[in-house]
Amino acid sequence: MNLKFELANDIKDKIKLTKDERLYYVVPYDINENANWNNKSYLIVTTKRILVYDGEKISASYNISDCKKAYTKSQVGCGMLVVNHKGVEKHVVSYSAKHLSRYAYISRGINILISGRFEEVESHEYEKTCPICGRAIPGTKTCPKCSKQGGFLKAFLRMAKPYKMDFLKIFMLMVLVAITTLLNPEIQKHLINDVLKGNGGMKKALVYLGVMFSLSVSIVIINILKSNGSTKLGAKIAADLRLKLFKKYQELPISFINERRPGELLDRITQDTKFIREFMEDVFCNLFAILFIFIWDVIFMLVLNVKLALLTFIFVPVVVVMIIGFRDTAYRIFHLQRRKSDDVSSDLQDVISGMRVVKTYGKEEIEAERFKHLSSEFANTQRKNEQFWAIFQPIISFLMGMGVVIVVYFGGNDVFAGKMSPGELYQFIAYTLLLFQYINWMSWMPRQLTMLTSSLERINDILTQDVYVEDESKVKDVAIKGEVTFDHATFGYKSYQPVLEDINVTIKPGEMIGIVGASGTGKSTLINLLMGLYEVDDGRILIDGIDMKDIKKKSYHSQIGVVLQETFLFSGTIIDNIRFSKPDATYDEIVKAAKMANAHEFICKTPDGYNTYVGEKGYSLSGGERQRIAIARAILTNPRLLILDEATASLDTESEFMIQKALERLTNGKTTFAIAHRLSTLKAANRIMVIDGHRIAEIGTHEELLMNKGIYYNLYKAQVS
Repeated sequence: MNLKFELANDIKDKIKLTKDERLYYVVPYDINENANWNNKSYLIVTTKRILVYDGEKISASYNISDCKKAYTKSQVGCGMLVVNHKGVEKHVVSYSAKHLSRYAYISRGINILISGRFEEVESHEYEKTCPICGRAIPGTKTCPKCSKQGGFLKAFLRMAKPYKMDFLKIFMLMVLVAITTLLNPEIQKHLINDVLKGNGGMKKALVYLGVMFSLSVSIVIINILKSNGSTKLGAKIAADLRLKLFKKYQELPISFINERRPGELLDRITQDTKFIREFMEDVFCNLFAILFIFIWDVIFMLVLNVKLALLTFIFVPVVVVMIIGFRDTAYRIFHLQRRKSDDVSSDLQDVISGMRVVKTYGKEEIEAERFKHLSSEFANTQRKNEQFWAIFQPIISFLMGMGVVIVVYFGGNDVFAGKMSPGELYQFIAYTLLLFQYINWMSWMPRQLTMLTSSLERINDILTQDVYVEDESKVKDVAIKGEVTFDHATFGYKSYQPVLEDINVTIKPGEMIGIVGASGTGKSTLINLLMGLYEVDDGRILIDGIDMKDIKKKSYHSQIGVVLQETFLFSGTIIDNIRFSKPDATYDEIVKAAKMANAHEFICKTPDGYNTYVGEKGYSLSGGERQRIAIARAILTNPRLLILDEATASLDTESEFMIQKALERLTNGKTTFAIAHRLSTLKAANRIMVIDGHRIAEIGTHEELLMNKGIYYNLYKAQVS
């Protein structure tokens, strides 16, 4: 996202920068002080001042040295930037919703300058609208309409490039089909003129019939080869795209996945790739053959009889205009149909995943009614689409039928007048039927191309997303000792709504840090940052004095252990789930980890021991059993950093006691972050961190925090009482 727009020279002259002053940020604002839309107005931030240019002059100026804090306020469809200037809250500028994220970065940059630091804030978010055409950008880095990467044809060519030899083979078969198809009417003409009319005899008739039979057999064989090749190519492309999409899903940040519905992501792998396969099988395998036949068909008709050809072509422009005219309508209705399909898939996945909750509360009928509503909307959209084509296609067929009537009438008159032979008229009628047959086929092309375009756009929306690629020359393997430093760390799932602000703390190697606070204060967000699922928007997280960004992700993740509140087990065996964190672990290592997690005993009682199949999400195990397997999975890697999010929440009292003892052995010498709502479980913590108001409100030992009689004291007293 651009935070430094280019200024015209006359505006730069009005700023009058001093020698030691530099431009840091230049962003537009589009709502003036009278709440009207305006253009060419900018907020300008230098190393010393905050300036407002209203389109004509610098209308406001604030010295950064006089400011205490800058922040943004989100309102209905808009927002505003506010600065505390000399103790007074000053409304600086207002802007529309499309600039919400941009100004969140600007306020953060101003606060850095206020604090005396000079780091420039950078935004890796994409622009929401295209600066050239003003269209909304569909989650990609550039506008598909304006960038060189956009467009259906280029997207299709990029997809086809790895398979150019396969496409060439199919293209050659298409040319052979076209040649053999166009030769048949010529042979039929000679059969009529030289044999049926000219009494050429049985021998000559058999020769022509033999040639016609050979051409027909050739057409069948070539079509089989062509269809078989197209089917194989379509299946290969679809399989490769599915694999690319799956790999891309795993490379994309978790924030991208969370912003999309599961059904939508699933449909892009299954339905969109399926349609591309079907397009290759049903449409592409005939496309160039038909275009080739169409062109030469027109040429032959003009050579045979110009007058008849021109009379036949009367209806062609009408058909073409209708096809082109309804192209946008076709795109819109099928794009809507795809979205309705996503809604159905997402709802179905939600209900199936949460079937236990549905049945527990007896909401089967309500969920069935909701699914019925979504399914009905999808069905209605499909029905309207099919009705559109049910009306459109017969009109096209009628117009083309009229063309054949014209040919028979005027061509018959020419035969009676001796201007054409019967064979030539038959040949011309055959070419006319071929022409209209393929025009009719091509009238379906907008529908097919629209669906293909929609599928390619949805697939490319994923494949063109930028992913962070580690620079091998900068990142390195690090043997973690355990010191963790949050240096002015700020983060928000939405940039204009920070969840954690200016977190500053250093944890020593081997310390156990308890994290407490009310729901929604950012405890889980803190450990998400530690796990590397998100990157801080501002500031740094240092591991042993090294920025997390400079440590190889594979190296870092191999040295952390995580037990989350929501335990997730994969569909498979117990041993596979424990081994997930360390695929090369030996059986003895797995058993040892299970014993430390107090899981070995119950595993031995299962039907197949460690090879017992646990089912999807581990449905065949109790909550406590799933939790202990997750703890064993974390223990297996002998992590240097241990992250526990209510790790014993699902256990009974006896198991909890045993697990606590195991965790005491596990956490010995390891840096541990433990979130807990039951404060009694944090007595072993070296320090306790209280998160409140998106910041670290208190930090200290259990006894120190009780003596302070602050937030922790109130939480502890409430639980004890």
